[in-house]
Formats: sequence, C-alpha cells, structure tokens
Amino acid sequence: MIQQIVVLGGGQMGNGIAHVCAQAGYAVTVVDISEKQRELAQATITKNLDRSVSKGNLSEAAKKETLARLSFCDAIPHRDFDLLIEAVTENVVLKTKLLADASHRLKKEAIIASNTSSISLTQLAVATDRPEQVIGMHFMNPVPLMQLVEVIRSLTTSEATFQAVAEVIEKIGKTMVVSQDMPGFIVNRILMPMINEAIYSLYEGIATAEDIDRAMKLGTNQPMGPLALADLIGLDTCLAIMSVLHEGFSDSKYRPCPLLRNYVNAGWLGRKAGRGFYQYGGSVSCQKT
Repeated sequence: MIQQIVVLGGGQMGNGIAHVCAQAGYAVTVVDISEKQRELAQATITKNLDRSVSKGNLSEAAKKETLARLSFCDAIPHRDFDLLIEAVTENVVLKTKLLADASHRLKKEAIIASNTSSISLTQLAVATDRPEQVIGMHFMNPVPLMQLVEVIRSLTTSEATFQAVAEVIEKIGKTMVVSQDMPGFIVNRILMPMINEAIYSLYEGIATAEDIDRAMKLGTNQPMGPLALADLIGLDTCLAIMSVLHEGFSDSKYRPCPLLRNYVNAGWLGRKAGRGFYQYGGSVSCQKT
C-alpha cells in the first residue's frame, strides 16, 4: 500500500504533483537540488492552497493538514518511500540518470513513476534495478486544476505496478487514461503537431499570433489558442517533445518548426521566461515575428 511519496523535481509540474498528493492524504517529500526552487515550490503550493480556501473549496484546517504532510529536501532522505514520481526537465539523459540513481536509494518494493510527456518508458525502465516497477504518470499542467493523468505501461511494467498507481490516481481525484509506450503517447502525439503547425503558420506569415490563437479559440472552441498554450507549456518542452516524435517515427510531418528552434535558442521559452510568442509582464502583447 502506498503511503509515502517522493517527488523528484520541485518545478511547475513537481510542485503541482506534490500539492495534489499531499492534499489527498499522502506524506510527500519534494526533492530538488536548488534551494531557491524548493522555496519557490513551497510558496507556490501555499499560495494555491490559500486560493482554494478563499474560494471556499478548502477549509483552513485542511490547508494546514496538507502543508504538514509536505517536506522539502535536496536529496532523497531515506529508503522508506513507496512511490517516487520524477518530474524534471524533459531530457532523456537527465531522466535516465536520475531514475537509475534513485532506484539504488529506494527500498526494493518501491514503484518508480516518470512524469515524462513523450520519452520511452521502456528506455527509462531498463536503466533502473526494477524495470517491472517503472511506469509513466503524465500529469497535465496545471496539475491541481487538470483532471487527467495519462498512464503509460512500458514493455516491462507489471500488473501489480499498474494497479497500485491506478489506486493513487483514484485517491487524488484524477481520471486515468492508459497508453502504450509509443512516442508522444496519446495527448502529445495529437496536441504537439497541432501546436507545431500553428507555429509554422506564424513562421510562414499566414497570420499574426493573436489571430491564429483567436481563430482556434473561436473556430474550434478551444479554451486557449495553440501559441498561448505553447508559451504556457514552455517552448523548450514543446521542442523536446516534437524532437522525440520526429526521431521516434522518422516522419517529416513531425519536424519541429525552425521558428520554434530559434525561439528556444534565443531563450524565449514562454511564460517562465517572460517572452515567447507573447510578451509577459503587466500586460500581454503579441510578439512580432
């Protein structure tokens, strides 16, 4: 039975995962080597809980109980965790190394999950000392608000591992969909080519960023336009996912748009950098391209 969870990475996804797990009653430790990131993660979770209290969706007592179940460290502190959820940058080399190292620090019964949005789970699993206990748990951003968790079964994932993770997802109040271990899984195999095509539309001068997003919002009833969504996800993450799709399928339809590469090279990564297809600050304005 899973009772203690360690979340590896205290960034945007990691702190959201820690938030929902702690609120559901799990003891959660967030591990990040950056003290600044740990402090930011704690502040973000507290702010989001405060917002829930102010809206009447959470009691003050429940907020305090949730915060009491959270701790923050610069390394995995002990071997008693039942589940590790990795939520670091979408980089196969980094994820492989961290999961391999973590597997030697955890008790032999512990399950290892990755929040990867596109990388092969089988590739990650075989780098650990327990391939049958590795699985994908792809949360959507922002985690506290989004209902979906995409579960990815690798070639090695056992039925016991799958069932244990399914129970966690039910307890945290999310809905699960199951994907086989193919590049991009379900969500990003469909979503990212759409975003990439929107970037090509901007690159080829078909329309402005604002008109592309307005067209998709009003014409297809999407809550957010694809370029604004790319900025929210992070353009570096979008490029990483498109690269995985392109390399995994060897199909030109997944070729990342050159404009996307240029923006990432320039450090224009979206909201987190203050600039992407839009500029972020006091007001949002269309980035001229």
